[in-house]
Amino acid sequence: MPAALFPDLVVNGETVPHTAVAAEAQNHSGPKGKPGIAWRKAANAVAIRTLLLQEARKCGLTPEPAEVGPGRFETDEEALIRGLLEQEIDVTAPTEEEVRAEWARGPERFRAPPLWEVSHILCAFDPGDETAKEAARARAEELCRRAHATPEDFPRLASEHSDCGSKSAGGALGQLGPGSTVPEFEAHLRELAEGEISNEPLLTRYGWHVVRMDAAAPGDVLPFDTVRDKIAEAMEKARWASEAGKYVNRLVEAAEISGADLGPV
Repeated sequence: MPAALFPDLVVNGETVPHTAVAAEAQNHSGPKGKPGIAWRKAANAVAIRTLLLQEARKCGLTPEPAEVGPGRFETDEEALIRGLLEQEIDVTAPTEEEVRAEWARGPERFRAPPLWEVSHILCAFDPGDETAKEAARARAEELCRRAHATPEDFPRLASEHSDCGSKSAGGALGQLGPGSTVPEFEAHLRELAEGEISNEPLLTRYGWHVVRMDAAAPGDVLPFDTVRDKIAEAMEKARWASEAGKYVNRLVEAAEISGADLGPV
């Protein structure tokens, strides 16, 4: 992306290198053929980061990188920004009454994880072999048609035709919950009603599946005491994010910025 096409980003007299904006632009998307949109998004993000770093240095802060993962630490810039926000933003924890009111607004939002009892027929193929993929799909479509025609024959069809070890149990995979299978398979389970068979084969990284939902338990609504701490934590995080946005907006309003188009955060 030629730098000459875009104006310099200048924040309170500090010119930000085009390379910094170009690096940030890789984290933003825009319509095909319109790279300027991603560039403008990146310029806005870099402008805010520059403002925060300027303010951190004005406050005399020194970076103290925290560990963010096993053997992984913040950069000095990340540590400075975190330190600034921790110093400037203070939110109060929600009261017991506020947390209970949030829970009462929709208790059904707080449920135990769902559980599914599932059977399937797998038609596998070698990855990268498009011919084999289409042949497996055709086989799965035929098995899907037969399963719908005579649902009681599903275990027999699985035993005779599935490429999964579960064929020995008539295709039964047992009890599954969130995170216990691949995302694409789990997403499909969430769409099936109890007793329902896939209308068409499902493609996952393992092959084509014909799926039957043998039993489904959506998960009970959890009592307030069970979810109280999680609700309070979420409310406090939301308050912190709101206050952080207000703080950044105040910095933007007081700053002289060119090369970016910053509105309220």
